[in-house]
Amino acid sequence: MQHPRTSTTAPAPRPRPTRRAGRLATLAAAVTAVVGLTTLGGPAAHGADNPYERGPAPTESSIEALRGPYAVAETNVSRLAVSGFGGGTIYYPTSTTDGTFGAVAVSPGYTGTQSSIAWLGPRLASQGFVVFTIDTLTTLDQPDSRGNQLLAALDYLTGSSSVRNRIDSSRLGVMGHSMGGGGSLEAAKTRPSLQAAIPLTPWNLDKTWPEIKTPTLIFGADGDTIAPVATHAEPFYTTLPSSLDRAYLELNAATHFTPNTSNTTIAKYSISWLKRFIDNDTRYEQFLCPLPRPSLTIEEYRGNCPHTS
Repeated sequence: MQHPRTSTTAPAPRPRPTRRAGRLATLAAAVTAVVGLTTLGGPAAHGADNPYERGPAPTESSIEALRGPYAVAETNVSRLAVSGFGGGTIYYPTSTTDGTFGAVAVSPGYTGTQSSIAWLGPRLASQGFVVFTIDTLTTLDQPDSRGNQLLAALDYLTGSSSVRNRIDSSRLGVMGHSMGGGGSLEAAKTRPSLQAAIPLTPWNLDKTWPEIKTPTLIFGADGDTIAPVATHAEPFYTTLPSSLDRAYLELNAATHFTPNTSNTTIAKYSISWLKRFIDNDTRYEQFLCPLPRPSLTIEEYRGNCPHTS
């Protein structure tokens, strides 16, 4: 206010300050509206726009960490209590305040058991997923059988498991190693409603996958002599529909069995892929687009950007 213009003998008429107050109130309302619009682009409002968003805004360090923001519990599922697969272990966030979570079933490879992919359970669950590492009916099951078993495991998770009320049955994905990776492709082919598939150094006699409609991230290994990338991971990727959100990450200085032990590169990009496509969380797009460049751990990365799903 302009105090020097105020008269000591003849106070300013009341209508003028009233109009000024009105203008100030209008200005304040406009500022509030602008602030509100600005806030809509922030993390809190983004969460309101996307009801599936879980956890704090990610950083490089948060997705490379051994554990994410959620405390995790686990429960064992006996093969005697289920049908269609060999039981397994469910890892899940203990939080009940954030609503339901997406879920992922993970299959081991040929002659393997769930212990070979167990590291993925708590690592992914701590980022806000229910994760089911399964045993197969027999360790010699082929990829098509493993695909059916992954789907049976998801049906058990969402239909009758002790954590079914923690899961959003519309947000499901599959992962697998070796023949389990080939099985994850089979599962995605069979059930196109799946939101994400991640084959890890996959093996399958079927080399073409034009039917898949699920966003798919394929990991290969440059030193794989059991499922060489030239005859497995690469043709699997190149025959996925070009319109599909898809990616191929070839691990550097890696072997067929690299996914069997804790691996930061596998975890980082798997978390980003699952968050982006199961949770529709575009905060993770920054780790997938622009495409990651070759590094000490990445031999090659291919994919489409930006993603459209």
